[in-house]
Amino acid sequence: METMRCVDARGLRCPLPVLRLRRAAEGAQPGDRLELLATDPAARRDVPAFCAEKGWVLESADDQPDGATRYRVRIT
Repeated sequence: METMRCVDARGLRCPLPVLRLRRAAEGAQPGDRLELLATDPAARRDVPAFCAEKGWVLESADDQPDGATRYRVRIT
C-alpha cells in the first residue's frame, strides 16, 4: 500500500534537509511518496541531485507562501 510521509525541514541548513529526507525514506516501498518542506536555498540543487542519485522521481518542487519549497518525491 502506498504511503505519504511528510518531512518538515524548514529552518534547517544543508545538508540536514536531505538527511531528513533520507531518514524518512528508510523502509519505504516503491511507489511510496515523501513530501519535504525546506527553506534552505541549497535544497533547490541538493534535493533534485539526491533524488537522481537514488533513482527516485522528483514529482514537483513548489514555492510556498511561507518561503519554504515543497518537494514531492516518489520512491522507485
